[in-house]
Amino acid sequence: MGIKDNPNGIRSRSPISIFLVMCLCCFFYLLGTWQRSGFGKGDTIAREIAQQEDCDVVKNLNFDSHHSIEIMEQSKVVGKVYKPCDVKYTDYTPCQEQDRAMKFPRENMAYRERHCPPEEEKLRCLIPAPKGYTAPFPWPKSRDYVYYANVPFKSLTVEKANQNWVEYQGNVFKFPGGGTMFPQGADAYIDELASVIPIADGSVRTALDTGCGVASWGAYMLKRNVLPMSFAPRDNHEAQVQFALERGVPAVIGVLGTMHLPYPSRAFDMAQCSRCLIPWTANEGIYLMEVDRVLRPGGYWVLSGPPINWKTYYKTWKRTKQDLQAEQKRIEDLAESLCWEKKYEKGDVAIWRKMSSDENCSSKKSVNLCNSADTDDVCWFDMLVISRYKEMEKCKTPYPETGGAAELKKFPERLFAVPSRVSDGLVDGVTAESYLEDNQLWKKRVKGYKRINRLIGTGRYRNVMDMNAGLGGFAAALESPKSWVMNVVPTIEKNTLGVVYERGLIGIYHDWYV
Repeated sequence: MGIKDNPNGIRSRSPISIFLVMCLCCFFYLLGTWQRSGFGKGDTIAREIAQQEDCDVVKNLNFDSHHSIEIMEQSKVVGKVYKPCDVKYTDYTPCQEQDRAMKFPRENMAYRERHCPPEEEKLRCLIPAPKGYTAPFPWPKSRDYVYYANVPFKSLTVEKANQNWVEYQGNVFKFPGGGTMFPQGADAYIDELASVIPIADGSVRTALDTGCGVASWGAYMLKRNVLPMSFAPRDNHEAQVQFALERGVPAVIGVLGTMHLPYPSRAFDMAQCSRCLIPWTANEGIYLMEVDRVLRPGGYWVLSGPPINWKTYYKTWKRTKQDLQAEQKRIEDLAESLCWEKKYEKGDVAIWRKMSSDENCSSKKSVNLCNSADTDDVCWFDMLVISRYKEMEKCKTPYPETGGAAELKKFPERLFAVPSRVSDGLVDGVTAESYLEDNQLWKKRVKGYKRINRLIGTGRYRNVMDMNAGLGGFAAALESPKSWVMNVVPTIEKNTLGVVYERGLIGIYHDWYV
């Protein structure tokens, strides 16, 4: 229709047809981009599911992998679905209800730990999204900006206004990257740490941030290919962890209180406390002993904030010189008893390194050692088959009998290398051969997932959870700067979380029945 012959016999298209073709191309390009991004007001699939009604609770959870054709066909059967909860539950977090928490003692932060409701009080509905919820910005923009509607809490913008934590601008929160002990920005603070700690060469991959605030330290460690695990309690600082997750930074609600942290021994390459206000010298140093438990041999601990640099800040902190000096001396003594070497102290920052072995530890005979058989066993089952975390003990976690745990390969080599827990036969039923087979199996599965859902790996899904992580094969196959995976090892399953961490991945123990 739009093709004509010119005098030279050459066929050409009319300007109108060319214009229409260009318009159609632009339209379908924009449509495809929008569909792939998933961004916009909410998520269509999630919204449709939330609007469905009449659902019963799943009574029996099955943690087996479901990949066979038969099971996939069975999964197509339409069952009942959950009703949406009342809008008053928009900010609800199971086991973290304020009214319930206040019934527990405040001593040792027990009231800030998990306290789950009895069976008859559990919700049987879907938590609604906040009004006006918008799909988060893609990473890395999400590191710096979060929609206000997604986390509608402004208190930190006032309380921490002079510390560069967070600013409210129009319909978004902006995170300048500052913190109480690094008001000039996390990058400059991390640069100082990197002058002592080998962050750049892959030696440090997993890092624990105790009392993380809005997780700016973790957000900027990600830029250096370090995978952080940040935790903070649900307290008067509203939604600290929710801010972190909306930013695309790994974080969980947690506190150093009376129970073990839900991580295996020797999990982290470094840990840090940036004015986290944890009383490190209380209870005979039990909190520092817990950090020692989760810190691998050769790992680093960073302390910035009280009592470091007390000569400068004692008036600001409204404490006496003598009190702060005695506290720092006590921390120094505790660190020495745990076989930590002090490597650095300048200004507001002090850094210790846990010795690679206890051979040269002068105080190893004077410290009460924990039962080595229980170092990874942070949960147990009572007669009701309900798992609970074990209480912390005032003892030092012994070094592993083999040196393998101190000789991890650098990342990314360690992602697929056989972990020492496997090669040393510490995981029942798992051999080097079965571990390598599991890796290949998950590479194949993830490739199949991506064929079904082409948004996987594009950055549309930033925060990912594997509810039954096993050896971490799914997370390893999915490994990308565009996303991170929270590897959950159910407490009724084989304890493989130590293997997950040795691979340079992160995760947590959890009981899905509570």
